Amino acid sequence: MPDLYAVIGNPISHSKSPLIHAEFSKQTDQNMRYEAILAPPDGFSVAVEAFRKFGGRGMNVTIPFKLEACKISTRLTERAAAAQAVNTLALDNDEILGENTDGIGLVRDIVSNLDFIITGKRVLLMGAGGAASGALLPLLEHQPKMLTIANRTKQKAIELQQRFAEYNFVIPADYADLAGHEFDIVINATSASLNGKLPSLPPCIFAAESLAYDMMYGSGPTPFLQFARQQGAVHLSDGIGMLVEQAAESFLLWRGLRPETGPVIAMLRSET
Repeated sequence: MPDLYAVIGNPISHSKSPLIHAEFSKQTDQNMRYEAILAPPDGFSVAVEAFRKFGGRGMNVTIPFKLEACKISTRLTERAAAAQAVNTLALDNDEILGENTDGIGLVRDIVSNLDFIITGKRVLLMGAGGAASGALLPLLEHQPKMLTIANRTKQKAIELQQRFAEYNFVIPADYADLAGHEFDIVINATSASLNGKLPSLPPCIFAAESLAYDMMYGSGPTPFLQFARQQGAVHLSDGIGMLVEQAAESFLLWRGLRPETGPVIAMLRSET
């Protein structure tokens, strides 16, 4: 019998995780089955328990359940504890291990796939929600020269800065505070692109040879990437690479093998 894995969320029909993990399992010759589970808004923990009793070995967790996944985990990795959000569950008897692979997926895409160095760079991370909190520790581990968190509500950026104070120095800001400053890497971790909108960025924030990275992706450049191109950003990337890389981290946790991500990224890009 194949080992059972799933992605759980609401909505879930848009998820590319089943396709990605099918490619990973084929590539590594793993006997596993991966499905998508639509859980009702108030039924996450019940759905996880039912999947575990059915023999499920692991789950990816997407919106809106990442905070609840953190709460039901019996053990958290350092990344998940820092983010206070979980996107990967490893189910083993009575233990539920919670991990957050979003940030390491982002960093791996930037450093390995885009060949862009984070160390010593001025980094701007836009947003102070779950996506941003998941990205912070892996970014800080690469020792940027400066990491600024910008959010429409500055207080949320301050709260995030305080939560990560033990790891490294982070500068909280609102968008108006960014005027007159330049950054080498600008990462959009807000949901603005999902609604076809752009964070209220001032002009001239992109340094020479800068990278503009949007965690979102679609059939064409997001509003943020269009703005970045107009403002002179040389390197542009959406979140498809991050999506595949974070899935590869989950696969490694579950199966002990790291799949090749390049062919899967290329496959997904050919479909968008």
